[in-house]
Amino acid sequence: MKQFAQLFNTIDQSTKTTVKVTALADYFGAATDADRMWTIALFSGRRPKRAVTTTKLREWAAEQAGIPLWLFEESYSIVGDLAETIALVLPPVSTQTDGTLSHWIDHLRGLTDLDETARKTAVLAAWSHLGGTERFVFNKLITGGFRMGVSQKLMTRALAKSTGKPETELAHRLMGNWHPDTTEWADLIEAEDVSTDASRPYPFYLAHALDDGPHLLGPPSEWRAEWKWDGIRGQLILRDGQYFVWSRGEELMTDRFPELARTVDMLPPGTVLDGELLVWQANSQKPDNFNALQKRIGRKTVPKKLRTEAPVVLHAYDLLEWGGTDIRDRPFVQRRALLEQACAQLPPDAPVRLSPQLDIDGWEELAELRRGSRDENAEGVMIKRADSPYRIGRKKGDWWKWKLDPLTIDAVMIYAQSGHGRRANLFTDFTFAVWNGNDLVPFTKAYSGLTDAEFGEITKWVRKNTLQRFGPVRQVTPHHVFEIAFEGIQASPRHKSGVALRFPRMSRWRQDKPLQEANTLDDLNDMLRIYG
Repeated sequence: MKQFAQLFNTIDQSTKTTVKVTALADYFGAATDADRMWTIALFSGRRPKRAVTTTKLREWAAEQAGIPLWLFEESYSIVGDLAETIALVLPPVSTQTDGTLSHWIDHLRGLTDLDETARKTAVLAAWSHLGGTERFVFNKLITGGFRMGVSQKLMTRALAKSTGKPETELAHRLMGNWHPDTTEWADLIEAEDVSTDASRPYPFYLAHALDDGPHLLGPPSEWRAEWKWDGIRGQLILRDGQYFVWSRGEELMTDRFPELARTVDMLPPGTVLDGELLVWQANSQKPDNFNALQKRIGRKTVPKKLRTEAPVVLHAYDLLEWGGTDIRDRPFVQRRALLEQACAQLPPDAPVRLSPQLDIDGWEELAELRRGSRDENAEGVMIKRADSPYRIGRKKGDWWKWKLDPLTIDAVMIYAQSGHGRRANLFTDFTFAVWNGNDLVPFTKAYSGLTDAEFGEITKWVRKNTLQRFGPVRQVTPHHVFEIAFEGIQASPRHKSGVALRFPRMSRWRQDKPLQEANTLDDLNDMLRIYG
């Protein structure tokens, strides 16, 4: 664990990519195979399941530290991170155990089979043998909150530096449904043949945001345009008589979309499609909004009634594998031509549709189409260079997303809560309300969009204008108005306001606007009727 803790410190204390890559490469060159596998797993989101509730961890930590629970909770609200709070309040260790990362992960996973008394004993024993960063990392693992400033792209670069293998090959190897329990380092990283996993997806190619319009991209004839759909990005993989559905977040979602099983009989084996999963009713000219798709997202199994109410199709816009051959290096127009040929053979009721391209003669024409995106239940338009290969990750230059300007509404801040990590001493998480007659009705939360200086300024104000405290949350005097930007709005019986926003964030602190001029619940409901 010391070796991994040193890696953690190096990465956490540096903002330089070269430092992080070097530290990771050195670690991969020196660690055991088991530790290397778990490090890759942790950095790619494959964390052990949490075996102890945070409530119990707080109680046990307070007891072990010899302090009342209320004092621990007050400390937690100031520190802002549970793992760090526990590490700080516990007494120092007298004898530190030098177990490996994989040893302590096995220790954590073994807690699942124990009763509460035995779990407590095992956790206290670990705390008594781990100090410093090792204890902090252990706490991060046990709370399920282990995250680091390492992207999969950066980790892949470090693996390439350590092993001498190409980044593109390693990125593909790390995709798919592997786990340290069932996969060896040699099989995942060093083996020559990695094609045996039929479900393995390709790394997704991600577009950059286009903020100032496409006029500087060159002649429109060198580009292709299409709608940017508001769904779930996914890959449909057809191999060995089976189908697999992967989300952009590397989550295997096959069981959630059983409609796509029919594609095994409609498309040849060795086909991999990239597209958007959308709810699309039969005979409809456009997809349902994202609210309809949300009913399907959290379901591991989908009953027939829900499949009927919210039928899902894959709107395909790229072809990555054809006849078992990886064709990502071919120009986009060639891949698109093959995709069109494949989709032309599909029956009308197929759960795969060809995503149409927009026929434009100039950028102004595309701008006009973009302005009507919401009428198509789209978020804007995509612009792709005609000769671009299908790259890995977010490579700038070939793929652009030109999204619509967000919807906005002016709201009043009524609650504030401290942030986490480096912002633990600032109030950064706010609840906002709109007017309903003479009352303020809460309708959303937001925690991003302001500068550090603005967060510092509002933090000073919150401390001086707190009306009540509810644990880490403070009710404040209604005074400040913020412009809240969001991508969509939908009805929600779970919220007092009756609405829920998609991707809300603070776009402006309206210090120029008095409290009484904030928007109303009627304004929100008008937006719901238009855009919901």
